[in-house]
Amino acid sequence: MAMELQSLTIYSALEQLRSGSLSAAELTTTCQQAIERLNPRINAFITVNNEPANQDKPTEPANEARGSLAGIPIAIKDLYQTAGMLTTAGTSFFKDFIPQKDAVVVEKLKLAGAVIAGKTNTHEIALGVTGVNPHYGSVHNPWNLERITGGSSSGSAAAVAAGMCLAAMGTDTGGSIRIPASLCGVVGLKPTYGRISLRGIFPLSWNLDHAGPLTKTVQDAALMLQALAGYDEHDPSSANVAVADYLSEISAGVKGWRMAVMIGDYAWNADPEVLDALRAATRIFESLGAHILPVEMNFLREAALANSLMTQADGAAFHRERLNEHPLGFGEDVRLRLQTGAGFTSTEYSLARRTQAETRRRMDLFFQDYDVLLTPTTPIAAPLIDGNDAIEQARSLTRFTAPFNITGLPALSLPDGFSSTGMPIGLQIIGSAWQEVKVLRAGQAFEQATDWHNQKPTLQV
Repeated sequence: MAMELQSLTIYSALEQLRSGSLSAAELTTTCQQAIERLNPRINAFITVNNEPANQDKPTEPANEARGSLAGIPIAIKDLYQTAGMLTTAGTSFFKDFIPQKDAVVVEKLKLAGAVIAGKTNTHEIALGVTGVNPHYGSVHNPWNLERITGGSSSGSAAAVAAGMCLAAMGTDTGGSIRIPASLCGVVGLKPTYGRISLRGIFPLSWNLDHAGPLTKTVQDAALMLQALAGYDEHDPSSANVAVADYLSEISAGVKGWRMAVMIGDYAWNADPEVLDALRAATRIFESLGAHILPVEMNFLREAALANSLMTQADGAAFHRERLNEHPLGFGEDVRLRLQTGAGFTSTEYSLARRTQAETRRRMDLFFQDYDVLLTPTTPIAAPLIDGNDAIEQARSLTRFTAPFNITGLPALSLPDGFSSTGMPIGLQIIGSAWQEVKVLRAGQAFEQATDWHNQKPTLQV
């Protein structure tokens, strides 16, 4: 079963668990064995939950919150607090921190019957997109161990791609779910800001952080969102907006939809192979009955710059005491970004917030005319780990993702081909606020019309 684990999805595993052809104990043990075998080279996990799976809990119908993920091994980014389990935030400052209480997301996963496989490696304090961590080691891309995974949810994406778990949780402040999903060839969903509670997650930016899943398929992302979405009155970022049924119309297709595809100088500053993959994706959507409409989106440049400023300033605010008293405790790239953030003036921050408000309104008006927007997820495929400038990579890799953190819009990354170096390329689908249903439906239509999601890395470890 070890080789089958790479292709096993949440949906297919649930079917086997309910039929009795697979037990939860067998599934958990197989994941633990995969972690033991693969993690020494990939370094996806900081902490592994090796508790034996001796008992199978009875499963319940998938449309009920309790039991909807019963028996499914899920990894948790090491920013989420987990009761009784080490939670480091990828930094030496919390190398011995063991919380007494779970984050709300972890509570919901446990309520749904999920098995916590362990805590995944992350770019330090989530402030970076390479997955190169000076304290816990770099995460290696399962498609090529010499290349980065992206980040900051680096271990989560690598664990899913390598088949060490069936899904993983990430966080996303400027692309930290979608970027590693793109570079590792898996699905990454950033829901609307406020859709999933952030309570109990170490913050990077109170204004830009999003929680979301990384999975093998779009359908699995919908299953995860169904279990996690909902209002949390104790979380200031949470919004009291009704939760939709994310699965009921996921296979209804996109016939007649108006899909915008980003063009212009900002869009075209990407590797030609990435742009070719985007063009190929638009042709597939056209074959499915959608109308593809090119739209110049150069205004997103200012949104991305504002997102970067706010991320660094907010991160410096949260870590102000550590930055002032023990700056050398941070890795060099993170320290430099925090110090840059601490140096921004109130005027600069105020102007960034104004850009945020203006871009949100502009996108609200934009989605009155279009069902979804299509862009590449990242402008390049995964670069090499060695010789990598983490700060410069952040500027490049967040190009197409950061604008949708500052606007808080739902965005999905899914596999869209491979580069000439054999590394995955991602397609990003963005929708209007609270329209995760549309984003998932478009993603499902594309996924079912292609075979990219079925291709898995051959792990020589």
